[in-house]
Amino acid sequence: MKILHEKLAKGKWFKLLLCEQLGNIGSEVHRVLRWRDKDQDNFERAINRTLELFDLTLEDSRWKKRLKEIARARELFCDAIAGGKEYKTSLEYLDRYFFYYALCARRDI
Repeated sequence: MKILHEKLAKGKWFKLLLCEQLGNIGSEVHRVLRWRDKDQDNFERAINRTLELFDLTLEDSRWKKRLKEIARARELFCDAIAGGKEYKTSLEYLDRYFFYYALCARRDI
């Protein structure tokens, strides 16, 4: 599988704080939401980028105690892009959820 975030996968991702990682995932979730009904190619690319960032976060050994939570968020994202049938999850809900991580990550800027 082609790596979409090459610089991040080579180590930069693993230097970010959890709120920064989740905030970046949230940015991709927002792109998924934005492209959902407009452009199928951009929608699918945004989904793939989001999943890759989730997977990189799950690989980060610093978050061993948070793996269940991060994996559940990934599962909810997959449910949302599949129509929210199992958990009634929506991209709008996830967009709001991840917004607060992005806000947290930017608090020191």
